[in-house]
This record gives sequence, structure tokens and C-alpha cells, in this order.
Amino acid sequence: MQYVKNKDHWLKGVMAIRELDDPLVLFHDWLREAKDKEENDPTAACLATASADAVPSARMVLLKDANSDGFVFYTNLESRKGEDLLRNPQAALCFHWKSLRRQVRIEGNVALVSAIEGDEYFATRPRSAQIGAWASSQSKPLQTRFHLEKRVVEYTAKFGLSAIPRPEHWSGYRVAPKRIEFWRHGNFRLHDRLLYERNDTGWRREWLFP
Repeated sequence: MQYVKNKDHWLKGVMAIRELDDPLVLFHDWLREAKDKEENDPTAACLATASADAVPSARMVLLKDANSDGFVFYTNLESRKGEDLLRNPQAALCFHWKSLRRQVRIEGNVALVSAIEGDEYFATRPRSAQIGAWASSQSKPLQTRFHLEKRVVEYTAKFGLSAIPRPEHWSGYRVAPKRIEFWRHGNFRLHDRLLYERNDTGWRREWLFP
């Protein structure tokens, strides 16, 4: 789908200009295209965190929800990212869709999802992934692969055929965006960059030099 720059707007088909006041409209449109064209993990994003001492760290996570409240991913709360977010609850996400030559950058404050949300999502995961959430002490030292496999066997036996509850150390985070930037490749490195910044009244939109 083609987007056309008209002064300070991106238009798609008959999309009303007023709809672009909300960056989530544009994000979901791009995400739909990515799901059609990206071969692997179109919901994957690079998550950047920083420790209390401002030491940065980055890794890939999978987006599980995105709405006006924020962008949600799930993980082990005792992992390095979990420790970072406990002490410094701010993060950045970067989606890069190579086939579309587009990216979206998101920055904002981070908070845990509710226990109900965490339980509901955990229940949808494959049983093997549920077992894995119990068996893996994510980011902690692992002496041998056998030790991990042994823990998988132990938890498989423990739960048997019963429903597997969500571990207390595993849940989701929501990044409440303060900045969302859309980037689209342009010839001669003259890329399009459209920045949204949230203020007390809503979103402010402006173009940036490439």
C-alpha cells in the first residue's frame, strides 16, 4: 500500500486526515502489511532497557498486544530485562520490517500488566512453552544443557495432565508510548521520518530530517 506525503500528512487511500492524529492507526496498518510480507516474526521488536546505572541492553521480544494503553510483551520477570525494568521502568522498542523497508521506534514508561491479563495470555501458550517458563531461570548461569532438560522433565511430571498455572516470576510488561517515530526508506538516503510525541492534550506530529 502506498503512502503519499502531502505537506505534513501521510494518506492511504481514502483514510481521513483526522485518523492520522492517532499513531496507533498507522502502526496497525503497517503491522498488517508486515504480517502479509515478512517471512519470519513480523511482531518481533528490539527491546532496549537500561540498568539503574544507565548500562544499556537490547534483545528481541515478540509483541502480543498494542492499543491506546501501550505495547505489550511477556517475559521472565527475573531476567536481565526484568531486573532493568524493576529499577529503571523505561524502555524503547524498534520494529524493523526489512521487506517493507520501514521501521517504527517507540519510547515510553513501562509497567506490569495486570495479573488477570498475565493469566489469560499464559493460558493461550503451548503447553511446552508453559513448562519452559517454569523450567528456565532466564539469564541465570547454566552449567550444562542437561540441567535445563532435567528441569523440563521434572515440571512435566509435576503438572501431569493438569492445567499449568502462570509462575509468579513470569508476566507481561506494557510500554506506554511517549514518542513513536515512523521511518520509511527513501532514495538517496532521503528517508521519511514522522514523529509523534504525546502531551497533555494528545499527540503532536511533525516531520524530521532524515
